[in-house]
Amino acid sequence: MATSAIALDAIDRRILRALQRDGRLPVVALAEAAGLSPTPCQRRVKRLEEAGVIARYTAVLDPARLGLPLQAFVMVALESHAEELVERFHKALAERPEVLAAYAMSGEMDYLLHVMAADFEAYADFALKALLRMPGVKETRSSFVLHALKPPGDVPV
Repeated sequence: MATSAIALDAIDRRILRALQRDGRLPVVALAEAAGLSPTPCQRRVKRLEEAGVIARYTAVLDPARLGLPLQAFVMVALESHAEELVERFHKALAERPEVLAAYAMSGEMDYLLHVMAADFEAYADFALKALLRMPGVKETRSSFVLHALKPPGDVPV
């Protein structure tokens, strides 16, 4: 799954930093921030998109303002790593909107999930009626976010 990094110059890096701050930045403003005229700036953005450096554009939402103030990180261990079981687990995870992100991990546990819920009751409902019933789940350990000291941010470029 390793992908090779592409060569980026200082202008590419300025473009990426500006887009991470504001993905809706008009090309004229982006070009100014990068020190280019609009046409070459647009060509660079297109190249970065086509190379997969810019994976997508999105809005950053405030979960608490949307009624999802409870966040948990859940470690999951599977009974087995049989391919069919793992695929079924991945499919079940993908269908759960509560799971914001999921990572296959090294170490004692197999997966780390970032889960959001309206409250502890909603989280318990997800954990007991969905997560623990997913294919192959042997064990889970949950830790609840008390305060986000440094929420996900920009990729350092």
